[in-house]
Amino acid sequence: MIKKTLLLSAVASMAMAGSALARDQINIVGSSTVFPFSTVVAERFGKTTNFKTPKIESTGSGGGLKLFCGGVGVQHPDITNASRRIKASEVELCAKNGVKGITEVKIGFDGIVIANSKKAPRMELTLQQLFLALAKQVPEGGKDGGKLVDNPFKKWSEIDPSLPDTAIEVLGPPPTSGTRDAFNELAIEGGCETFSSLKAMKKTDGKKYKAVCRGIREDGAYVEAGENDNLIVQKLEANPNAFGVFGYSFLDQNADKVQGSLIDKVEPTFENISAQTYPVSRTLFFYVKKAHVGQIAGIKEFVTEFTKESTWGPEGYLADRGLIPLSDAERKRVREASISMADLAM
Repeated sequence: MIKKTLLLSAVASMAMAGSALARDQINIVGSSTVFPFSTVVAERFGKTTNFKTPKIESTGSGGGLKLFCGGVGVQHPDITNASRRIKASEVELCAKNGVKGITEVKIGFDGIVIANSKKAPRMELTLQQLFLALAKQVPEGGKDGGKLVDNPFKKWSEIDPSLPDTAIEVLGPPPTSGTRDAFNELAIEGGCETFSSLKAMKKTDGKKYKAVCRGIREDGAYVEAGENDNLIVQKLEANPNAFGVFGYSFLDQNADKVQGSLIDKVEPTFENISAQTYPVSRTLFFYVKKAHVGQIAGIKEFVTEFTKESTWGPEGYLADRGLIPLSDAERKRVREASISMADLAM
């Protein structure tokens, strides 16, 4: 019986080893914002090395991390892109499923823009006005200290007479998107905290504070438009009264069609996002499954390609696509840590 068990175990191990060798292409999932950057690197990597071009799927940051943390083996992704940092709960899920070695690669910055068609006037908004337009609950009358009510504002002009007399219609990403997570935290919560009564709630009732300050209305004013940011751009062209929420790179690539709103009087430009003066900016990442390094061909080489100065530096080809580079010192630190496959530190 013992011999039979050992034999079956050996066969299973051989089968796993054989399946690991059967895949000769890197599998990448994750953020729709990082997707175009990762795709450009993958195409360059496939053309300039002896490795196959990696397969990349745009699943959203949350969806990608769920797949990435599903386990070790060829049926699971090797790398996941993320437009926010991995959460402690996701690290725990990874560990639970045997994914215990993770390398974090911070690749640069991105701004989240609130854009509209160039056929319409450019919008100037404050974080407070964004909160009042899109939050699920707001102080009554939009006044600090007012009791919380379901969002009553139907038009921008109802929030402030200086804003357009048009219906509030904002197309944005779903909850699985890192862009949505970052937008909720930076824009919606940022606007929420301009009300002293709501900011004080953070200390007295953290659960309620999070529900109020990150909750998005569900009455049709905010429309979940999926993970395809290019589709949002197309819809903005078709409807000049609508606004869209997506990463700066898509604004940069479609500058002939759409324009980014000023937020708290700051324009979403390469320079302002790089200087971190634009209030709705975030960091972009990808994560590598260390157990797959050496098992799936080309992972370390792909990381090396991504972190070359000619790739992600100020004069690199990703800057031409809208990636806002890290500082020189930060790029050096991240490059050294990623090439050595340093363990993730939370």
